[in-house]
Amino acid sequence: MCGICGEVVFGNDTADTGRVDRMAQAMAARGPDAMGVSMRGRVALGHRRLKIIDLSDQGAQPMQDPELGLSLVFNGCIYNYQELRTELIAKGYRFFSSSDTEVILKSWKEWGKDCFSRFHGMFAVAVHEHDSGRIHLARDRFGIKPLYVSESGNRLAFASSLPALLKGGNIDTSIDKVALNHYMSWHAVVPAPRTILNGVRKLGPATVRTYEADGSSSETVYWAPDFEKSAADTERSADEWRDMVLEGLRKAVRRRMVADVPVGVLLSGGVDSSLIVGLLAEEGQKDLATFSIGFEEANGEKGDEFQYSDLIAEHYGTNHHKIFIPSSELQENLPGAIGAMSEPMVSYDNIGFYLLSREVSKHIKVVQSGQGADEVFGGYHWYPKLTGSNAPVADYANAFFDRTEEQMTEAIAPDHLCDRHESLAFVEQHFAKPGADDPVDKALRLDTNVMLVDDPVKRVDNHSMAWGLEARVPFLDHELVELAGRIPAEHKLAQGGKGVLKEAARLVVPREVIDRPKGYFPVPALKYIQGSYLDMVRDTLTNEKARSRGLFNSSYLEKLFNDPTQYITKLRGSELWQVALLEMWLQAQEV
Repeated sequence: MCGICGEVVFGNDTADTGRVDRMAQAMAARGPDAMGVSMRGRVALGHRRLKIIDLSDQGAQPMQDPELGLSLVFNGCIYNYQELRTELIAKGYRFFSSSDTEVILKSWKEWGKDCFSRFHGMFAVAVHEHDSGRIHLARDRFGIKPLYVSESGNRLAFASSLPALLKGGNIDTSIDKVALNHYMSWHAVVPAPRTILNGVRKLGPATVRTYEADGSSSETVYWAPDFEKSAADTERSADEWRDMVLEGLRKAVRRRMVADVPVGVLLSGGVDSSLIVGLLAEEGQKDLATFSIGFEEANGEKGDEFQYSDLIAEHYGTNHHKIFIPSSELQENLPGAIGAMSEPMVSYDNIGFYLLSREVSKHIKVVQSGQGADEVFGGYHWYPKLTGSNAPVADYANAFFDRTEEQMTEAIAPDHLCDRHESLAFVEQHFAKPGADDPVDKALRLDTNVMLVDDPVKRVDNHSMAWGLEARVPFLDHELVELAGRIPAEHKLAQGGKGVLKEAARLVVPREVIDRPKGYFPVPALKYIQGSYLDMVRDTLTNEKARSRGLFNSSYLEKLFNDPTQYITKLRGSELWQVALLEMWLQAQEV
């Protein structure tokens, strides 16, 4: 797990290693163990290393193979690298390291773009072909590992984080108003390739982009979740699906144990993370390190779920770490959490993951986490509302979107408004694609392809990597997701959501964590903004930088300041926190 960056010049100039060095320095937290920058004329590559596999210097990056005529930087982990290595050795390849990085180099030489379809893992990769001058950028199937790009003049820059690109310089930092409209309506989800800044774009998930030496480019999408169902799928019993899901998850968890360092678990106490702990126990893990976090209550709302995480920790005898964050420490650490975001994200999970990762990184370097289960197995409240829907786009928007078009007009300054409801148009276009006939499947496909990529997994990456911690997500094993896509919706929506997963869990973990009310990362102080928190957001939204930017109507802000607890979105978020977070992020990045 690491951070990658680089600059490519399309022309006769040489790449600016100073720019690459600044980007790499900005990602020190992603890879505190080592740093490297290399240049071959018009291409410079940079890397920050977190040592997880092959702890020797032979695994250092940028990695070059003069014999193959390739250079590479890579962020992530290829879980099946040992099997691929064996296959490549049988084809005559010689290895100088025991790293998964070198397996990618040889795989590219052998299979080209098809290599990415062979990988089980999470990755962002840049490959430089020395002879042709081509640069290939690629991202894993779910965008678990980020990759941001900026093209200006005849220069391309890329990095694992948007703030690193900004540190490199030469970036257009004007606001992308389409992205702003997505942010304000779709709970901060901004679909690829856009970001909030006009000068920065992000590579989509499961995408390979090739740049020729003259700067022309082409893209290939090598994977997409499939929701087509065979006759056998529709006839299969609930018990059969349960057993198939459990076996698929066992395999996914086992794959993510690959490391040359210990692997722990982020244990919320919900069914997803509890099931991971149970399956690791099945695999014979002893003294498994588990970690939970809780926050001080506010407005009468409890800020932890320790009763459930304690139950699992005691049941399996884990080496459990329980972290409680008082309100004063929460506010003190908000600037760090916001600064660590590659894009502004409003979910309260952000500060939770940031502080949890801080504590976990004091003990271990790798954890497994339960993100993705709700999107893959139908755990959210809007999926049942789509059952048999005759207006799935409207029903999805009514359940999920933070603001109607009218409310957007009230909130956003006229110069930054779009001519249409961009998020609604995006969902309509996505739902119209062939391959998912059931309205529930349309929503699951959208959330797996888009929302998941640009909210939960981005949140986990940004805040775990802020502390040099690698987070692995077994629910996003692509074979498990493909299996889930074949399961008829009624099995997923049973028992209030994730029915088939809950049935699988009953064979592994105590029922108390399965039949409990659905939880979430509660951070009451950021939902009910009062006292010093209200002073903080008011100062942010009314200072000279915010006024000169002028994103929001002053009358709308005054309404929120006067009674912040009354303006809560459908997803239980604070409208005031949402607008304040965006401005805080822009100011943190010195935009």
